[in-house]
Amino acid sequence: MNVVNLFVTTGIFALLSHVPAVVAQDFPSKTVRIVASEAGGGGDFIARLLAVGLTSAFGQQVIVENRGGGVVAGDVVARAAPDGYTLLLYGNTLWLLPLMRKQVPYDPQRDFVPVTLAGRAGNMLVIHPSLPVKSVKDLVALARARPGQINFSTAAPGTINHLAGELFNSMANVNIVRISYRGSPSALNAVLSGEVQLMFATAAPAKPHIQAGRVRALGVTTGTRMAAYPDLPTIAEAGLPGFEAVSFHGIFAPAKTPDGVVSRLQQEMVRILSRPDTRDRFAGIGAEPVGSTREELAAAIKAEVARMGKVIREAGIQER
Repeated sequence: MNVVNLFVTTGIFALLSHVPAVVAQDFPSKTVRIVASEAGGGGDFIARLLAVGLTSAFGQQVIVENRGGGVVAGDVVARAAPDGYTLLLYGNTLWLLPLMRKQVPYDPQRDFVPVTLAGRAGNMLVIHPSLPVKSVKDLVALARARPGQINFSTAAPGTINHLAGELFNSMANVNIVRISYRGSPSALNAVLSGEVQLMFATAAPAKPHIQAGRVRALGVTTGTRMAAYPDLPTIAEAGLPGFEAVSFHGIFAPAKTPDGVVSRLQQEMVRILSRPDTRDRFAGIGAEPVGSTREELAAAIKAEVARMGKVIREAGIQER
């Protein structure tokens, strides 16, 4: 059985069967750190928002420690003491990476316990204005007429803008060729310059270029329209029914962290994520807060592994 699926099934069982009698009321008594992705990204934004709220709730400092790449961040937290003072905020890469790389220094099933699904974020399908299409249906028709002649830019293999493109290829039965760049900013710049024709771009950095007419937005990758862009259709409703490619931002603690500590963390995070001002701030980056139970995060991971695992296998995506 895949280690990620083991993480889900074993994790849920552990959560339901291990309920301690005493909640850790004295937690925390010192600084808590949230390990997140590189500074400036969506995960960093969510981590810092939670850090401010938790600092106020706990009366103890909560800090964000940025670590680039899912492997590094996951390894740091997997090796941390299971006491609730080191947490991980990371996205899809954490549980999808074992499907794309033979050697990963952490085990998703063994090394982490889910706390809450903090938020979801979608991307935008943006094209260079020179591409003669005005809708998703137009793009599909053009791509079928020109197999292998249209390109899409991505960051590293297995990132959501890569998986969104491969999912689009699969569902639309087209061959739009991936061109890899060192990061999402470089990938977006390639579309702005016309070096490639399209990208499934993060909403916030793409917005000013859409407004300036440097790129054209055809749709969003979420299942429902983004609150911040209500006039922009989903890709599903614009011509590709069932399409959805979303970044999940989950909070995890090291395995064997006391259940009472995990419960306290989950409850405080849900309270912060449910505030109206939090929803407004998330909307500004094209995301939405969630604040789930631990079981709901595990279920979301299971569904994502099944759906995107199929895309990874069919596209032969491997990260070395």
